[in-house]
Amino acid sequence: MPGPLGGIRVLDASRVLTGPFATMTLGDLGAEIIKIETPNAGDDTRQWGPPFIAGESAYFLSINRNKKSLTLNLNTEQGRNIFYDLAAKCDVLIENFRPGVTEKLQIDYETVSKKNPKLIYCSITGYGADGPYRDWPAYDIVVQGMGGIMGVTGEADRPPVRIGVAISDIGAGMYACIAILAALAARERTGKGQLIDISLLDSTISWMTYMAGHFFATGHTPKRMGSAHPTIVPYQCFKTKDEEFITIAIGNDKLFRNFSEAIGMKELADDPKFVSNPLRVANRAQLIPLLERRMQERTRREWLQVLAGAGLPAGAVYSIGDVFSDPQVLHREMMVKIMHPRAGEISQIGIPMKFSQTKTEIRTPPPLLGEHTEEILHTLLGYETQRILELHERGII
Repeated sequence: MPGPLGGIRVLDASRVLTGPFATMTLGDLGAEIIKIETPNAGDDTRQWGPPFIAGESAYFLSINRNKKSLTLNLNTEQGRNIFYDLAAKCDVLIENFRPGVTEKLQIDYETVSKKNPKLIYCSITGYGADGPYRDWPAYDIVVQGMGGIMGVTGEADRPPVRIGVAISDIGAGMYACIAILAALAARERTGKGQLIDISLLDSTISWMTYMAGHFFATGHTPKRMGSAHPTIVPYQCFKTKDEEFITIAIGNDKLFRNFSEAIGMKELADDPKFVSNPLRVANRAQLIPLLERRMQERTRREWLQVLAGAGLPAGAVYSIGDVFSDPQVLHREMMVKIMHPRAGEISQIGIPMKFSQTKTEIRTPPPLLGEHTEEILHTLLGYETQRILELHERGII
């Protein structure tokens, strides 16, 4: 059975992370993805490493499965004409060039939509298509800082830190997917395509949720608190006897009573300073040191057995290696093995979306540079072999 987006074709003019993450997600859902890459060099991330596996960048391999690679020189008129022909046969186009670049290349929405009025054109930029920062260059760490994420991440007495993955890039890619799916639904009603404007900054700010709510309500800027939570106590990491860490999340008063009993400190639940969550928040400085000392009395494994046995929300703080050896992770097929034509057997993160009726699957490995150029030009656009050879010779593809 085809995936839920079977029959949808996407022209992917993006590169690096945010756009490729979006198109990989659409590909996992069954869409056909045609990835446009520059001849000879390709996506920037093909050169990002080490590590490499048989010359293939581990970074590139992580976000480009379920795609076909077509090399195309968009700086030439003939290359642009091929691009227009492809766009005319696609449902969606995604690009993440800096503002102004698509106009220079003549592949902007106004131009391309004339070739295909039903096309859904998704543009992902750092700061959006308009506004005073429109033309500023953006990288994930810059936007994590400007979007407020770094302002609330890290220990109170230490400098701000970025989240350990490029969360602003990935988040914008996820919003791009959501918006594209909504635009496809709208097209079913109207028969028309449209332009989608996604920015990393907007996406990052949208995640501030209750932190922004705190500021809106009080006018006070939330501070960095490490792993702790500003409005729930205890809700943070604790170090155990074996120098490992566990997370404990006690979200209501009933849980706190059960937690106090489970760790052998029943008196905490009856202490007037800790009987309700607002009181625990107010008296955080007194409660947390008591719990920190208690957690130092047993190992991570011992505490997790105790807390899990009591039905309490707690877990280990895993390394990446721990994650991909965890039985639940393996059961849910969140690490899978696939074959790559050059790198051989490689591991991939599994698909997080599971459907009862429509299948999601890794149908093809990340492509070699230009691997599908001839196939796409021949089968989709009807080019004969001699014409394709001429395009190769002229550096168009």
